[in-house]
Amino acid sequence: MNVVLFIDDVARRIGLRYLLCEYFDMEVTFVSDVGDMEGTDDSSTLYITAPDKFCGYPDFFIPRRGRTLVVGGGEGMLDLCQSETDVVEQLRARIELHRTKSQAGPMPDLSQREVDVLRLVAMGYINKEIADRLDISFNTVLSHRKNITAKLGIKSVSGLGVYALMNGIVAESDLNR
Repeated sequence: MNVVLFIDDVARRIGLRYLLCEYFDMEVTFVSDVGDMEGTDDSSTLYITAPDKFCGYPDFFIPRRGRTLVVGGGEGMLDLCQSETDVVEQLRARIELHRTKSQAGPMPDLSQREVDVLRLVAMGYINKEIADRLDISFNTVLSHRKNITAKLGIKSVSGLGVYALMNGIVAESDLNR
C-alpha cells in the first residue's frame, strides 16, 4: 500500500512518514499540490490530508473518500495529539478499516429521507427546523436521527457533519448557512 501525505505541516509529515515506514513498512510520498497526486492514484493508495486540503479539493477527495484519512481532533479523524503508541494503534486500526472497507463494499445504505435529515443536521439545523423544512413531525426527525446513528455508528453532530462532507451529502458551501 502506498501512502500519499498532503499536509503542509512539515513536522506532521515527517512524523507520519516515520511511523508509517517504521511500523507498517509502507511507501510514503509527500505532495504539495493536488496536481502532484494524479500519478500516484491506484486502488491501494491511501491519502492522509489536512481538513483544509480535503475541503479545498472536494473533486479529488470525495471520489477517494474511502481511501482518505483526515488529520484532526474530531470524530472519525486521525488524531495526532496523542502518544506515539496511541497514534500507531490509531493508524493500525484505520489502515485495517480501509482494507476491510475495500473488501466489504459500500457503507450501510441510508434511505433518501435519512440522507435528507443527515444533510440538514450537517448544515447545523436543529430538530425542529429539520421537521419544518421537510414537513415531517419532530418525532419522525428523532427516529431518522436514531436510525442514522445506528447505521453509521456516529453519535456526534460534528462526526455526522464530517461523514456527510466526506460522502458528498453536503458540500463545503452548504456548511456556511
